[in-house]
Amino acid sequence: MDTHEELEQKYALLFPHLNERQQHLVAATDAQRLGRGAIALVARASGFSRPTLYKALRDLPRPPLPVERVRRSGAGRKKLVDHDPLLAQALEALLDPDTRGDPMSPLRWTCKSTRQLAEALSRSGHPISHEKVAQLLHQLDYSLQANAKTQEGKQHPDRNAQFRYLGNRSQYFLTQRWPVVSVDTKKKELVGNYANSGQEWLPEGEPEQVSDHDFPDPHVPKAVPYGVYDEGHNLGWVSVGCSHDTASFAVASIRRWWQEMGQELYPEAKQVLICADSGGSNGYRLRLWKVELQRWATEAALDVTVCHYPPGTSKWNKIEHRLFSHITMNWRGRPLRSYQVIVNLIGATTTETGLRVQAELDKEVYPAKVKVSDEQMATVQLYPHYFHGEWNYTIKHEERHE
Repeated sequence: MDTHEELEQKYALLFPHLNERQQHLVAATDAQRLGRGAIALVARASGFSRPTLYKALRDLPRPPLPVERVRRSGAGRKKLVDHDPLLAQALEALLDPDTRGDPMSPLRWTCKSTRQLAEALSRSGHPISHEKVAQLLHQLDYSLQANAKTQEGKQHPDRNAQFRYLGNRSQYFLTQRWPVVSVDTKKKELVGNYANSGQEWLPEGEPEQVSDHDFPDPHVPKAVPYGVYDEGHNLGWVSVGCSHDTASFAVASIRRWWQEMGQELYPEAKQVLICADSGGSNGYRLRLWKVELQRWATEAALDVTVCHYPPGTSKWNKIEHRLFSHITMNWRGRPLRSYQVIVNLIGATTTETGLRVQAELDKEVYPAKVKVSDEQMATVQLYPHYFHGEWNYTIKHEERHE
């Protein structure tokens, strides 16, 4: 008896030389020859449906058709568009009402499912099922698609040059065995029995029971995770704040990373490179960011070099896809019921490539909207680089001598 693989090979060689009816008849001949269970076997090997094969079996004893004909005269169901020539036009009008139809169409403001489209078409005199709508959409080259995040907004003319400059600085520091860290604030998280996106494996019918709402509430505590990712050692540090996301909190997190991890890993380091976004609590325009970095540089006896990513390119910050994305995957589907739960979940984040993370709760209060005077800014030993000094600068730990 022929096997499934033998039939597949046979049809692959033979079918390209036959028209549709001849293919059906060859497959039907095999089904008749092989006997019991052959219909299922031939259907799998040929790709033809069982009704098609049964019809071909009925045609075998009939008189043959002329060679040039594929079907008997009048055979085959007429297409819907043949019965209703305006059907395709009416469907496209619903899908694109701004250009082809009524801009006030009720479907303009819906998700336009195939059932909704079928109902709307039937009401307008084009009776059709939702299955046929789906078929017609594919025939018209439509497909289900999500939004594509490709428009980054207006790009700075020196965007690529800044990426090259940042990359060269990083490479230089790494060859000197000095620390290169990427920093950023992760999305704030509600602390409590609230739903968290994603799923986790649990016994059947025993999902985590969480609150049925998570409306913004100033009285609901929020966790502010600020991360420091060490590119040289593939290690992460996260301070989980309970207060505001300010420049003081950002530098305090970097200071904690240095005290708890960095100092031991880089005992001979004379400088540190910080790669940061151009906005947020570590933005290049913030005076407080630079004043706080000066305090830390003086304490740690380190020169601090900062290179900011160009505006609008925060998604390229290495911390996003080397640290934060893995933290999000680790706690998906888990309610973040307390600060300690958040700290524990972050600290348990690992990857097959060796990522390890430490996390600590920072209970300090960091006031918002702190003003920095000109006198305070004058104390910062700030040295802008030759290329885009507003994005690239070094803060010396020693006083300037003039």
